[in-house]
Amino acid sequence: MSAARPLLTLGAIAERHGLDLRGDPSILIEGVCSLSPGVPGRLGFCGDPKLLHQLAGSKAAAVIVAARNAGGFAGNLLIAADPALAFVGIAREFDRAEEFPEGQHPSAAVDPTARIGAGCGIGPGAVVEADVVLGAGSYIGPNSVLRRGASIGAGSRLEANVYVGPDSVIGARARLLPGAVIGGRGFGLARSKSGWVEVPQLGRVVIGDDVEVGANTTIDRGALDDTVIEDGVKLDNQIQIAHNCRIGAGTAIAACVGIAGSTTIGRNCMIGGASVIGGHIEIADNVLLYGYAMVTKSIPVSGQYGSGIPAQPARDWRREVARIRRLPKIDERLAAIEQLLKMNPSTGDENGEQGDL
Repeated sequence: MSAARPLLTLGAIAERHGLDLRGDPSILIEGVCSLSPGVPGRLGFCGDPKLLHQLAGSKAAAVIVAARNAGGFAGNLLIAADPALAFVGIAREFDRAEEFPEGQHPSAAVDPTARIGAGCGIGPGAVVEADVVLGAGSYIGPNSVLRRGASIGAGSRLEANVYVGPDSVIGARARLLPGAVIGGRGFGLARSKSGWVEVPQLGRVVIGDDVEVGANTTIDRGALDDTVIEDGVKLDNQIQIAHNCRIGAGTAIAACVGIAGSTTIGRNCMIGGASVIGGHIEIADNVLLYGYAMVTKSIPVSGQYGSGIPAQPARDWRREVARIRRLPKIDERLAAIEQLLKMNPSTGDENGEQGDL
């Protein structure tokens, strides 16, 4: 898998990705580039009509555009319904970061009971314990550790220093970035007269297909039941997901979010960075939380919820912010009224006695 990728003709790219071609199908494309200034022999894209003026001066060998923007340009074009999405698919063909040498590095430690699929790569210093299952075409990066009984689906990629706990299950085509910890001990403690006693964490972490876990993100195993991350979830860097949580399919969570134990987040949610979500609550499908949201109770209704303590519907949050911005003027007006009525500003009572506002 480490061999250099061949050059592709523009015609071959159009055929592979189902795009209409206008221009010379035989020109060779060696990579991708930005629209401006562009690079000869490479493919750019124009997804924003505001950038159309850059087309004429681009040095790119060809450009991906929407059909409505294709007129009036004499260069080579690939026409796509969504130029940005088409560009992403084509860029993958030239991404050499995905390449790895097949086989086991001499410094890796692989238990003889582990089942290693065809076309896998195991990097320097990696540890693969007993009864691990590694799906075909997967890569285990340097110094990563797969504990006993862990299962990794086909085509998955674990970068350097990834830890996967005992009996954890990771689906196909997963991507775990450096320092990710899957299936570490949950924060389960009981108090005794002599101090804290650790509660055994006997569950697993079960991760679906096409999940990305960012650098230094941690997902704790369940206490009794499993912690579950469903298909297509995208987790940014430095996220903490506590024991027995469930994250619904297609949900994306930005960096530095903390999720306490036994919380369920629905499908296709978007959680803004640095949000804090309490334990034992439920969040409905299709909820968007703005960054820094603090969620202290369940959110049963889909919609947008603004930043604040606690989180609230975005419409209410915007009104509240507007009121806060008006407070200085309201304070000035109140002081003027108090002076007019000869009231004591400290008490709100004209006789100086304690009163209610």
